[in-house]
Amino acid sequence: MKDAEMILADTIDRRHLIKAAGSLAILAGFSRAPLFAQPLGANPFTLGVASGDPWPDGFVIWTRLAPRPFDEHAGMPAARVPVRWEVAEDEACQRVVRSGETLAMPELGHSVHVEVGGLQSHRRYWYRFAVAGSDVSPVGTARTAPATSASVDRVRIGVAGCQNYEMGHFDAWSHLANEPDLDLIFHYGDYIYEGGTTPLGPQAKGPPIVRQHIGGEIYSIEDYRRRYAQYKSDPALQAAHAACAFACSFDDHEIDNNWAGDADQDGTSPEIFALRRYAALQAWYENMPVRKAMFPAHGGLTAYRRLDYGRLLRMHVLDTRSNRTDQVCDDGKIRPCPAPVLQSPEVLGRQQEAWLDEGLGSGATWNLLAQQIIVMPVDFRADDAAEARFATDLWDGYRPARKRLIDSIRKHELTNLIVATGDHHKHLVGLVPENDERPDGPKIAVEFQAASISSNGNGTGEAGLDQMMRNNPHFDLYTDRRGYQLFDITPKQWRTDVKVVDQVEKPGGRISTLARYAVEPNAPALHRI
Repeated sequence: MKDAEMILADTIDRRHLIKAAGSLAILAGFSRAPLFAQPLGANPFTLGVASGDPWPDGFVIWTRLAPRPFDEHAGMPAARVPVRWEVAEDEACQRVVRSGETLAMPELGHSVHVEVGGLQSHRRYWYRFAVAGSDVSPVGTARTAPATSASVDRVRIGVAGCQNYEMGHFDAWSHLANEPDLDLIFHYGDYIYEGGTTPLGPQAKGPPIVRQHIGGEIYSIEDYRRRYAQYKSDPALQAAHAACAFACSFDDHEIDNNWAGDADQDGTSPEIFALRRYAALQAWYENMPVRKAMFPAHGGLTAYRRLDYGRLLRMHVLDTRSNRTDQVCDDGKIRPCPAPVLQSPEVLGRQQEAWLDEGLGSGATWNLLAQQIIVMPVDFRADDAAEARFATDLWDGYRPARKRLIDSIRKHELTNLIVATGDHHKHLVGLVPENDERPDGPKIAVEFQAASISSNGNGTGEAGLDQMMRNNPHFDLYTDRRGYQLFDITPKQWRTDVKVVDQVEKPGGRISTLARYAVEPNAPALHRI
């Protein structure tokens, strides 16, 4: 390491210690910024409201004050601003059951995270915020989780993500907001994209650009905050957040494409990349309805956690980026990259692996792995190729880690494990084989990969994808369309609806159901219905 980098690394380590020691104090409200006691003079709730991570007696409620979202500091003064919040039993907020006041602080981008407790289990509530002298926020709604030991008849979960602002409109979020009786939406990641402004119109490679990012590629915390503000200004995304609680995770584009652990895709030294990663993770925390315990500290943040829905469902929200070892074959740029080389050791990291293994023994009727990258092997060979071709950024590139995951599932003798996946921008439905070399052999789990909200534009449907079905006998569906998926979960059956929008490159995309599947808890098998 060069002398300058050694000095910088030492400085970063000392700063991390200071931040780690002070983070709890900051989150408790001990900010040195002055208290702002005047009206803001404009609507500060331009980015909407959100809720997240329900538990039996509460959930997180979120907003971020931004009267001018794209101006410096989103048009906010460098001061603490008191924010009033309330939770009610009715949409008109007449029967208020919990209320209080918190501070929106400049150190946290004037975001607000309130962990509401003392509510009744498995019932719907409504919430809103207000700032003195300014507008009242829109009203959002969320449902608490059932009691841990409760027998639950039904849970409904939406799955979506990969929302590239430049490649399409977010009408799929409007449709998901209108889905009836949802308990939760799992956002698997790629909430924002980090690239700079792309010229409008057709591209030499990829779909046309239909609307543009503000500014260049993002690196600083102010860059990331502005990018989140642009995405969160979309009314369809705001509608989805207001309609249902989210369980949010992140993938790569919240920081940088294909990052893994302390490595980015460009070979930046880990000490320098740590600066960007820390800024990006703080901005992610500021803009997501997550608990205060997920505030980033030294080494990142702990994003993995469990959400239980009585005895019916245990949902394991995983982090497949922070503890990952780097991809082999220089992120797949070196080709061919044959299967014997695909031996990167870690996806989850050993601590998260142990946590997951312990949690899989809960005895729930269903286990859901809510994560980012495709677990099952995927042969991407061209139609006329003799040799199989695998991607390095999926679990395929991390075969020792996948084997340990399969061994854990087998150890617990689970037949009820469902994997929810994102990242790949296509709808994919299939079965996870016990053995990488025998994709047509015994299966260990069912995997549902939800397509993107807008990334990759309109897509091609099934055109040109015949070889994917031929070369992957464990697939039942593979299509290049945009949309989301719905999980309708009961004690006797898991049903998945594969939802598609007809186009995203102009507003007004229409929604339809492409396929429906049923799974029973006693066997990892798919049934079309």
